[in-house]
Amino acid sequence: MVLVAGQLMAPVRGHRAAAVVSGNARFQVLSPTLIRTEYAPDGKFTDAATFNVVGRDKFAPAKFTSTTAGGWLTIDTGAVTLRYRVGSGAFTGDNLTLRLNSGRQVVQAAPWAGRATPDCPLATLCEAESLALRGPGVANDHSGYTGSGFAAGFQATGDSLRFAVTAAGAYQLSLRYANATGGDGQNTTRTLTVTVDGGSARTITLPPTGSWDTWAVATASLDLAAGRHEIALTRTAADSGNVNIDSLAVVRPGDAFPAPAVPAPKPCAFGTLCEAETGSLAGGAAPAHDHNGYAGSGFLAGLERAGAGDAITVTGVPSAGTYRVQLRYANGKAGAQPVQSRTITVNGTSATLAPTSGWDYWRTVSVPVSLTAGTNTVTLGCPTDASCNVNLDTVAVTTADAPLLAPHAPLGGYRRGLDGVDGGALTAPGLLFQDGWSLLDDSLTHQDGYLFGYGQSYAQGLQDLATLTGPTKLLPQWAYGVWYSEYYDRTAAGFQQIVERARTEGVPLDVLVVDTDFKSPDRWNGWTIDPAKFPDPHGFVDWLHARGVRTGFNIHPSILGSDPRFAAAQATAKGKLQRVGCNGGADCYVFDWGDPDQLAAYLQLHRSMYNKPDFWWLDWCCDGSRSSKADVTPDAWINQKYADETGFAFSRAYGSLQSGGYGSPTAVPTGPWADKRTTLHFTGDTTSNWETLQFEVGYTGGESVATGLAAVSHDIGGHTNGLQQPGTEPGSTKLPDDLYARWVQFGTFQPIDRLHSNHSDRLPWQYGPAANASAKKFLNLRKTLQPYTYRAATEATRTGTPIVRPLYLAYPGEQEAYATAGAEYLYGPDMLVAPVTTPGATATTTVWFPPGSTWRDYFTGRTYPGGTTATVTTTLDTMPVFLRGAV
Repeated sequence: MVLVAGQLMAPVRGHRAAAVVSGNARFQVLSPTLIRTEYAPDGKFTDAATFNVVGRDKFAPAKFTSTTAGGWLTIDTGAVTLRYRVGSGAFTGDNLTLRLNSGRQVVQAAPWAGRATPDCPLATLCEAESLALRGPGVANDHSGYTGSGFAAGFQATGDSLRFAVTAAGAYQLSLRYANATGGDGQNTTRTLTVTVDGGSARTITLPPTGSWDTWAVATASLDLAAGRHEIALTRTAADSGNVNIDSLAVVRPGDAFPAPAVPAPKPCAFGTLCEAETGSLAGGAAPAHDHNGYAGSGFLAGLERAGAGDAITVTGVPSAGTYRVQLRYANGKAGAQPVQSRTITVNGTSATLAPTSGWDYWRTVSVPVSLTAGTNTVTLGCPTDASCNVNLDTVAVTTADAPLLAPHAPLGGYRRGLDGVDGGALTAPGLLFQDGWSLLDDSLTHQDGYLFGYGQSYAQGLQDLATLTGPTKLLPQWAYGVWYSEYYDRTAAGFQQIVERARTEGVPLDVLVVDTDFKSPDRWNGWTIDPAKFPDPHGFVDWLHARGVRTGFNIHPSILGSDPRFAAAQATAKGKLQRVGCNGGADCYVFDWGDPDQLAAYLQLHRSMYNKPDFWWLDWCCDGSRSSKADVTPDAWINQKYADETGFAFSRAYGSLQSGGYGSPTAVPTGPWADKRTTLHFTGDTTSNWETLQFEVGYTGGESVATGLAAVSHDIGGHTNGLQQPGTEPGSTKLPDDLYARWVQFGTFQPIDRLHSNHSDRLPWQYGPAANASAKKFLNLRKTLQPYTYRAATEATRTGTPIVRPLYLAYPGEQEAYATAGAEYLYGPDMLVAPVTTPGATATTTVWFPPGSTWRDYFTGRTYPGGTTATVTTTLDTMPVFLRGAV
């Protein structure tokens, strides 16, 4: 029994987690590092599972203390301390805090800060991405916007943007928006609905703007009584939505749209982390947000010439003396210049900043500085054009013995797909942050969020996530072997010839994927297997199975009105399939998987095409099917249905086609949490070049730690464009031999090794002797490692620690683990992999060897001591792979 706010409360029964109730707030301690925070204005809490949260009752009982004193409820688990101001209502940044240790750093967090309806002052431009969004995501994949992005989509009924304003009288809501061809294929005038305090609705009309990079202003009148008002911009059932909103303002009728405000420099208190871009900038230095992994709303870029700099006012220096300036920076490839160490001056003293493994990867260093007591100016400068050329994220001035302070910066990130990615892409933050806490917001009818306080035990955070939202899917062991797939029109006989050739050539093959051309009457979205190409589909599959090869078929989720199976599908759907046009033509119908009848029709088409293949490949890249099911990520919903059919889904994940389009990074409010239970993540159609290969090195592990999903599958060799040469088959291309060999090497040490392309050669014998030999060697090594990979996958399902592991999972106290996360990783527990991502028959790769072990070169046997860095030279027949200790 616990005395809380003057009431005697008993722990909630029926769940393992004991609960503390304070008024309309409830707190459940699920583990020492995970606390559920729930605020229900009517006092009716949620005990049932949600689509995301399925394991709330699977935690072992956790010990904690709960006390109330001085008007504050305090819950202490030994790992985290939560404080809530009793009787203060819904959670905000002021009434609920979380305290934890992350290494030697004491972290004080306000997890619910910024989640209440924000205020937009009169006659002030307010960025849409900073307002309260429910449904629309934040994106920046178009140009011409202000701030750090825009609110994207308004695709579904109920999608809304909310803010508050304090005023009285007649005003005008001015909205800066873009409207071009939407996810529904239309380019037309759109509408949204404006309400004030939930009252009468008025429509705001949004004509086309010409392109998604062109912005216009639309207005709606507002009549406001005195006081603070909540204004909502919503897509109702009567609206068409499908627009992007950049910013808005509440102004007097007829007033011009306000210009963006230029932020004033902010002082930085001694001993605290501050954003580098909030200092006084000079010489072209400017805020930016076009890379990943930074804290706050951006980072400082533009340090590219002599005279560029940042002057930071530091307050509260305790006394005169020598202190340390902590700089978190990224140092990648600057244009055509080689990657190199750079210099920056700190109050005139030069400091060297070693390279990081790309612009998405950050290192913190400390530099000595002499300061006087009180207020000082710390100036970061570029003495020459060749100096600097780095990005700065955070700055802190601390005592000499203070730990390096970790910011609330995301570790890793995810996207629905890498479609169209050419050398790099923005990602959405997920579970892990460098300062050791995060909030999983599962709010539906009221505030309901899960506070993770893992500190530097990132693996514990992943374990908690797996228990709370379900483990990552363990695939059949055959899925961790070698896959072959190609978008190329082949018959059953043609595929059989490839399988036999692979056996003759000594190339292992576990999975063969049949891409879209097998369909009839339309090769894109027909729902019959073409009998001219596959006269006996079941016989074909049986033939593959007899040779140890599994197979799956490509699906594009639409159907032509002329398809022989359309009438039956429309009848099952009770006439609700919609004709919207698609890749197959104007007479094309799509599905709403959130509608049970349309979902039944959709699944019926699969079963009539082929009953129970090894898997289906849902290639939801382009067709306007959707899911209207509330409070469930659309990809997660349809992927669950595929898993119900064949055991797992092979598909994109975490969003929907409508949430920003093809491969968009736009996150959806329901989050990426459920997909891992069902999905082998197909990451989509990438560009075939060295830059994209390099990006994927850090992306795989980054996605896994952000979402908990271990089975990430790239197109090995990329999909299209990039570096292409004439191929060996009619209408085909091929990669340069060195790029092909190195990409196959990379695939050997990925969760799924799936050769794929768009009419581009991916089989070893289609390449020159050196690349052919290399590819065969590494594909056979993949087969040899299949049991090891399966054990790592089993461990991922059991513990949440993924197959591909960024080094900071195991070495959270080492700055090099963060700085090198884009270039090397652990494959399973004991293999250190640093893929080659530079051209040439010979390559030299810089490798950091983590401390605590020796590392033995898998190919040469040479041993490297831990805690050191070395350059490793390899030819096409080897790559930098190292075994831990005596393994």
